[in-house]
Amino acid sequence: MKTLHVVGFKNSGKTTLVSHWITVLKRLGCEVAVLKHHGHGGAPELPPAHTDTVQFLEFGAVSTLVAGGDMIQLIQNKERSFEQLKALAASSEPDVLLIEGYKQEAGEKVVLIRNEEERQELELLPGIIQTVETAELFEDITRLDDWLQEWVEARQ
Repeated sequence: MKTLHVVGFKNSGKTTLVSHWITVLKRLGCEVAVLKHHGHGGAPELPPAHTDTVQFLEFGAVSTLVAGGDMIQLIQNKERSFEQLKALAASSEPDVLLIEGYKQEAGEKVVLIRNEEERQELELLPGIIQTVETAELFEDITRLDDWLQEWVEARQ
C-alpha cells in the first residue's frame, strides 16, 4: 500500500485535492482509502439522533459498527494513535491511502501553500516530496495529476 499525506492550513485546498485525486487514482485502477484529521475542534458529526448507532453510544457503548449493503460504518468513543488509525483505514486493503492532515506524522507529504508565511512554517515539515501553491489547484491540475501518476508508478 502506498501512503501519501496532503497537508496545509485550513482552506488551502486539501479536501479539493484529495477528492480529485481519488477519481484520478480510480481511473488508474487503484483502490483508494482516506484518513482525514478532523481539525475543526470537537468530535466529527454523528449520524442523526434517532438512529440505533447514536442510541447505542448514548447508552454507553465504546464503539458501534454497522454493516450492510457492502458498507461498514464504525464509530468509536476512544482516542486512537495515528498508527492505529492508519491500520483501520488500511483494513480495506487499498492500493493507496491518502491522508488528509496529520502534518507532524511521518510519511511522504504534498504540502499546499497559499502564501509566503505558510511556506516558511510548512517547509520545515518532515517528508515533503511535493510543494503546491494553492492557486495551481485551479490553474493546472493536470500537472499535479501527472506527478501523482508518476508517484504511484514509481512505488509499484
